[in-house]
Amino acid sequence: MDLKHHFLIAMPNQAGTYFGNTITYVCEHSEDGAMGLMINRPTSISVGELIEQSGLSGSPDLAGVPILEGGPVSNQQGFVLHSDDGDFPASMSLGHGLKLTTAREVLEAIAGNRGPYNYLVALGYAGWGPRQLEGELTENAWLTCPASIEILFDVPFDERIDKAAASLGIDIRLMSGQAGHA
Repeated sequence: MDLKHHFLIAMPNQAGTYFGNTITYVCEHSEDGAMGLMINRPTSISVGELIEQSGLSGSPDLAGVPILEGGPVSNQQGFVLHSDDGDFPASMSLGHGLKLTTAREVLEAIAGNRGPYNYLVALGYAGWGPRQLEGELTENAWLTCPASIEILFDVPFDERIDKAAASLGIDIRLMSGQAGHA
């Protein structure tokens, strides 16, 4: 099972946990584990503030773009998930028209309005060791669905879970926090 370029939607039984009411984009998934970014938990820090703290100057519009809480691992580290437009050699291609980087060059380009066209900036990431994510799936912790560029970049944060679940024909609000095993 390869969940790269999928969403993990926290099932209702995760309410009250760190991942309760979250949707995570899976950037990498292999036999060595998985890595993803939560995409619906904005912080009080804006991209504009980060650019200013980095000694750069940017558009005042960036003050309205929140940085996301990407996950509990390395939560002081910044990650930029972005469209593959532009020439950013330090960015790692994820396929599906997406790249991921921790390099300053993308932040400089954003500050200078030189792309990438679509991006999310997150602090920290979600990580799973070998077979850990697969174990959580058997425990009904996550609902999975193929990722969508539209949900990543165009859907408001508070609607992303519902929109992703709806892509499966599911109203997540009607799901129970209890699950059984057949």
